[in-house]
Amino acid sequence: KFRMPTAENLVPIRLDIEVDGQRYKDAFTWNPSDPDSEVVMFARRTVKDLKLAPGFIPQIVQSIQSQLADFRSYEGQDMYAGDKIVPIKLDLRVNHTVIRDQFLWDLNNFESDPEEFSRTLCKDLGIEDPEVGPAIAYAIREQLYEIAIQNVTSARENRISKKGRRGAEHFPPSKAGGAALDLIKLFSFRSSVVRKRKEWGYYKPTLDLLSNEDVDALETKEERSGR
Repeated sequence: KFRMPTAENLVPIRLDIEVDGQRYKDAFTWNPSDPDSEVVMFARRTVKDLKLAPGFIPQIVQSIQSQLADFRSYEGQDMYAGDKIVPIKLDLRVNHTVIRDQFLWDLNNFESDPEEFSRTLCKDLGIEDPEVGPAIAYAIREQLYEIAIQNVTSARENRISKKGRRGAEHFPPSKAGGAALDLIKLFSFRSSVVRKRKEWGYYKPTLDLLSNEDVDALETKEERSGR
């Protein structure tokens, strides 16, 4: 049944709200089992702590509740089952730190912990900014959520296909599912799990530290793109 393929079943929430010329952007995870009253309390605390206009409270509440409702709408539904190893890609800028990486994630490991993974990655790369780790964990969870939704769609398509054509055994895989199946073929008994030398660079994390001028230029560009 549908759930995040991680130890903690957390929903990635993304906010981008503008009220009276003020803009609030944030990304975090939320436990879908928490009562809805927690959403209102969170919105009030956030507005108070960040000194935002009171008009942000209903907007924050509505956005979080809407995203939680989307997540809960998938609960109880079947997911496409099978050996799934999918690629996860990172391309993030957090303050002065830019990190790019890609790695494989086992969707059948429901004990996996993106937060622990991100802490280990930051430690190995010597990243000191405390905001980078949570951003990496969030990026992983956001991609896993999208893949989980696609797996629900694949399972639904499979049921429809079997109803329409007796004896049907195959169905069009989703984009994520196709990538996973390609990887399964790649790691079949005919192939080695050791990557070819020419592929090493693709799976090597890259880390860049930006100057203040670089950050200002990027933020100006992002602000113009967001208008």
